[in-house]
Amino acid sequence: MIEPGIYKEVMGSFPSGVTVVTTLDPEGDIVGITASAFSALSIDPALVLFCPNYASDTYPILRDSKQFAIHLLCADQQAEAYAFAKKGKDKAKGIEWHLSERGNPLLNKATAIIECELWREYDGGDHAIIVGAVKNLILPKEPVTPMVYHRGKLGALPEIA
Repeated sequence: MIEPGIYKEVMGSFPSGVTVVTTLDPEGDIVGITASAFSALSIDPALVLFCPNYASDTYPILRDSKQFAIHLLCADQQAEAYAFAKKGKDKAKGIEWHLSERGNPLLNKATAIIECELWREYDGGDHAIIVGAVKNLILPKEPVTPMVYHRGKLGALPEIA
């Protein structure tokens, strides 16, 4: 049996980007989760995936909404990363966002945004594997520094030589 604490420590040793996945709940309010388990999957068709925990209160809303926006966070979006990592309602209190033409809630300042429709869902142990069909891509007007997650900490990706 793999000890969960050591597993988390080893997996946390792999630097990753940080995303926030958002959608609207049935009342029209923004909901979302912070996810470092995110990946490109396919170019043709254009697919990406992220893996929410089944225990997340946001997971069933994301699954049922059938569309969502994945935000690749920039280094100065730590407030957004921590806010959407919490449980409960009102995660977006004080966070600026607007609706896209596709009806997805979009956070301001992200490194990039990927708007998706639910393509497939698979079981992944204690997490779901959500595959999204890419429907729209948004890049910022100005280059921004991406956020990275490593060993339990969020920070700026240092300039690559």
